[in-house]
Amino acid sequence: MASRLVLVLGDLFIPDRAADIPAKFKKLLSPGKIGQTLCLGNLTDSSTYDFLRALSPDLQIVKGDYDVDAPNLPPSKVVTHGSLRIGFTHGHTVVPPGDADALLIMARHMDVDVLLWGGTHRFEAYELEGKFFVNPGSATGAVSTGWWEEGEEVVPSFCLMDVQGDVLVLYVYQLKGEGVSVEKVSFRKERAPEKGPEE
Repeated sequence: MASRLVLVLGDLFIPDRAADIPAKFKKLLSPGKIGQTLCLGNLTDSSTYDFLRALSPDLQIVKGDYDVDAPNLPPSKVVTHGSLRIGFTHGHTVVPPGDADALLIMARHMDVDVLLWGGTHRFEAYELEGKFFVNPGSATGAVSTGWWEEGEEVVPSFCLMDVQGDVLVLYVYQLKGEGVSVEKVSFRKERAPEKGPEE
């Protein structure tokens, strides 16, 4: 599959906890540039669904804990880009929430190289035992009901992934103050050791 940008976002909670996706994010997200959108749940209104549907020809959604009007959404899915199997889930079934060991078990169970999860409203990206874990945070900066230190603020964020072969380049967009910051993180899938001739 040729390289294409994949949008990863979740925990939108429009209009329950946030008015909309920030205008500065919407300006960056224009149709025709994104090949696939992976929504990690809590897409709680139809106008945001329509916006995401217009962004890319391939919108994939998993069920969040507040997606009560969408009972048929699966709790997790797997897509393939290049040589990478990418699993995604909302994260409300991960116990304890955001726990690295629990996420590693889920990644192994799903047989994926990359696991995307939501639920904490906080961006995270790290490697563990040859797998890459990404939480895009909340694209709207929606207030979370838990897992926050007192005084900590939600930073609206989303991710774009560019996959070429066994390399994933992650671009993290965060709304900080009046501007949008962009960080880049790369992951390369470990190659399996080649087997020598059998004796």
